[in-house]
Amino acid sequence: QVHAVESGGGLVQAGDSLRLSCAASGGIFRGYAMGWFRQVPGKEREFVASINWSGSRTHYADSVKGRSTISRDTARSTVYLQMNNLKPEDTAVYYCARSKDATASRVRSMYDNWGQGTQVTVSS
Repeated sequence: QVHAVESGGGLVQAGDSLRLSCAASGGIFRGYAMGWFRQVPGKEREFVASINWSGSRTHYADSVKGRSTISRDTARSTVYLQMNNLKPEDTAVYYCARSKDATASRVRSMYDNWGQGTQVTVSS
């Protein structure tokens, strides 16, 4: 069983940057894609970004494309989400999860081993 622990969230102002981290322990990290999702109260968890097993392919939601970069450090079993020029609409709890295979998917059902999430709040 892979345990994912997110960190790096916080309260920032619009235009600031944050780097979220997701440390995966136990199970297998190498060989699997990883993804970031976010959720606000009353709404479904939505896709933010994903990265394939090797780091060679990434996908982004249109809402964060051009402002965010997902990366992975296999030696540290860690995935990062660098978010720049943050906007109030980026406010959410951010979750990372391991994909069920090696490909970077936008589909939530393709992921399991979810972390507990880290809160990002962007003030205007």
